[in-house]
Amino acid sequence: MAKATFAAGCFWAPEVKFRAVTGVIDAPVGYTGGATVNPTYGDICTGQTGHAEAVEVEFDSEVVSYEGLLEAFWIMHDPTTHHRQGPDIGSQYRSVIFFHDADQEAQARASKERLDASGAFRDPIVTEIVAAAPFYRAEEDHQRFFEKRGMLHRVGAH
Repeated sequence: MAKATFAAGCFWAPEVKFRAVTGVIDAPVGYTGGATVNPTYGDICTGQTGHAEAVEVEFDSEVVSYEGLLEAFWIMHDPTTHHRQGPDIGSQYRSVIFFHDADQEAQARASKERLDASGAFRDPIVTEIVAAAPFYRAEEDHQRFFEKRGMLHRVGAH
């Protein structure tokens, strides 16, 4: 089993979308990339912790490649908006790829360069690519948020 960590705005929808990828074993949501130890959702919402809302994807690399996860990441959000996804504004909603090793870093950078050069987006991609930091699992009520509320249809999952 391998691990990949992504931030793509509010973590509820990316969690559902990553869970729908064949080969993903688990996709807990949490906070990473900031200075506060053991932050809470309330802490994150202030925008003062430096953390991003993120999904820590555990996957079977024999079934889905890291490149496959990158492809899913790029299409599940707008990587051209700085500290924003839709109506959610703040550094906690930024677009980030947190790499766990040199191979993930190289793949993420190459993927971003290819996508930027492709002209798929009118604006440049602002997604950060940084080394993985401690991941703090979010409170249980945020795990599988849409699933628990019978709202998977809101994000196109089934």
